[in-house]
Amino acid sequence: MSENNSEQQKHVEIGKKLQKARQAKGYTLDDLQQITKIQKRYLIAIEDEKFDELPGDFYVRAFVKQYADTVGLDGDDLLKEYEDDLPKAKTAEYSDHIAQAVESRASQRKTIGNQVSKSRRYVPTIIITVVIILVLAAIWFTAIARSHRDSSTRIDNSSVSVSGESRKKASSSSKKVVKKTAKDTIKLKQTSRNDTSVTYTADKLTADTTLQINPADRAWMQVQANNNNLLNRTLNANEKTSVKVAKDTTSLVITVGNARSTKLRIGNQTIDFTENGRYQNTRTVTINFGNQQSSSSSSSSSSTTSTGSSQRPSTSSSVASQQVTTNTANRQSTTATSNANNQQQQTNTQTR
Repeated sequence: MSENNSEQQKHVEIGKKLQKARQAKGYTLDDLQQITKIQKRYLIAIEDEKFDELPGDFYVRAFVKQYADTVGLDGDDLLKEYEDDLPKAKTAEYSDHIAQAVESRASQRKTIGNQVSKSRRYVPTIIITVVIILVLAAIWFTAIARSHRDSSTRIDNSSVSVSGESRKKASSSSKKVVKKTAKDTIKLKQTSRNDTSVTYTADKLTADTTLQINPADRAWMQVQANNNNLLNRTLNANEKTSVKVAKDTTSLVITVGNARSTKLRIGNQTIDFTENGRYQNTRTVTINFGNQQSSSSSSSSSSTTSTGSSQRPSTSSSVASQQVTTNTANRQSTTATSNANNQQQQTNTQTR
């Protein structure tokens, strides 16, 4: 009777020992179920020593060991300590489990071996197929390369036959371009200069051209073509401006408010109206297209030779009219210069 009581107490001590270790870890039965993946009812049965509620004797020892390891106890030592109290692991049920596991593994290995052997059977066929595909691809690429070479040869032969005509057309077109470029070239020739103004002559314009103005600082600008205003305003710093100059223009007057920081370019010709900074106060730039002064001087000399002394009064009157025209141009230049000075002073005042 006393032996039965001691054995029962030992059983109870197993469940209490596991339960106390679980509580010391702060685990609930739900926590332990989440960690060990053992159902909660099996954990309760282990703590209550109701091993017959577990699925089998093999699972009793396995669950007890996993329980003990999870709560911080040594599962192997616990199994040895209660070796006589726990169901034997090597029962008929355990043997059945082992036999089934061995049989299933053997069948898996056999299946894998059969699959490998079948795949090995297809390896030669696959290799032969790949080789045939590579050979066909090589033949196809070779045929394409030959067709490209043949087509390029035909193109070269045809190009040789028409090369003479194309060269003639190219040469004629290049000559036309050269002639057209030569006609459009604007060459300026300085005829007069003083501290505040400069005058140029150039050939008559054969096409419309463009006057480009690029001020580095704020400056007032005025552009007149045949006494018609094309531009009259203050330009900001680096405000590039283009003015169209018609081909029928005979006189172009440019009034520059800030010569030191202004660049002028007409067509393909840069206007060096300050001579690289030598004349910093140049205000008025005049360009006469058609070489008016040279033509007028040649016409006056020819008329003098042909008419003799009988035409002296008319010559003197022509000189007088030219003098009046010159004075008028000088007055306009002086007026434009004074306007430029006034406008530049206003610009400087606004800038300050």
